[in-house]
Amino acid sequence: MEECTARQRLRIYFTGVGGQGTLTATTLLAGAAMIAGLDVVAGEVHGMAQRGGVVESVVLLGGWRSPRVDFGEADVLLGFEPLETLRGLPYLRLGGAVFSSSDPLPPVGVSLGQAQYPELAVIEEKIRQIAGLCKFLPCRELGLAAGSAQSGNTALLGAACAAGALPFGTDVLERAVKNVLSPGIQEVNLKALALGAAA
Repeated sequence: MEECTARQRLRIYFTGVGGQGTLTATTLLAGAAMIAGLDVVAGEVHGMAQRGGVVESVVLLGGWRSPRVDFGEADVLLGFEPLETLRGLPYLRLGGAVFSSSDPLPPVGVSLGQAQYPELAVIEEKIRQIAGLCKFLPCRELGLAAGSAQSGNTALLGAACAAGALPFGTDVLERAVKNVLSPGIQEVNLKALALGAAA
């Protein structure tokens, strides 16, 4: 993807479930954008306080006034759960980039046997019909390798950055981790960032 300057615009849509760190990832990316000198607006679109509820947020770079993304407008979709990535697909513009965890967290209906979770291959196929760039990563596994499953969100950011979908390098994300996160979890997240970039 083309590198973003202060005059260019980039809309990033995040989706996941409660407890995965979707909003932390949003804050990290917004912090990295500020370090890079980009105009940034961020906001939570929808969030559930309890663990397992759907969480959606946005980061808009390049001079947007409102933290809003409508259907077909997002340039990048970052999904922290495969089914939520699929559900968020209408927000992606045709040819946009998708980075998603491949680790399912079945919703309550599936856990109760009232619904069936689609096969990952089916989810990927539907996403690839819209996305120009699509990467699925084992974020939970990468997070655990770094020292905490929750750091899988940072691994996904690292992958998106390394693939050129974000307008700055992983060095800027590293600085954001050090600026935004508490000292006790920085090392784990820096490891996760590196693992995601390598993946």
